[in-house]
Amino acid sequence: MIDRRILLASVAGLFGLAAFRWLRASPAQAAEKFEIEKTDAEWRAQLTPQQYEILRNQGTERPGSSPLLKEHRKGTFACAGCDLPLFSSETKYESGTGWPSFWKPLDNAVGTTSDRTFGMVRTEVHCRRCGGHLGHVFDDGPKPTGLRYCMDGFALVFHPAAPSAT
Repeated sequence: MIDRRILLASVAGLFGLAAFRWLRASPAQAAEKFEIEKTDAEWRAQLTPQQYEILRNQGTERPGSSPLLKEHRKGTFACAGCDLPLFSSETKYESGTGWPSFWKPLDNAVGTTSDRTFGMVRTEVHCRRCGGHLGHVFDDGPKPTGLRYCMDGFALVFHPAAPSAT
């Protein structure tokens, strides 16, 4: 016979799971239309499994795992999904978080949506052209903006600046 406490705990667990699912944000792709739209199969064929998980499923990488964290050359950080330039190396800084951080995106490069995953409200950042999830923006960054665009490095590709002619 089922113990009443086990039954109540099971019901409470199911409600908790349902509430967590409700708090989870839907991907930006579902809410907006983007210039570049592909089928799930096309995205999977184009991206590595890690890029796909981050860009298309709003995943995240382990802190400190992206080679772009230590990228200090002059150049541009672009979307790994559609190659749209997103951030200048001039706005990159060491935030100590384990993810590449920037204090400002390039003009007309990113969009934002409200992200309610894990029971908190954050601002999700996505590529304005393909809708790929890039990371989140927080208000604890350096001057002049006071913002910290905390980006998943595997959602980005780096294009070094052309060597200047001397």
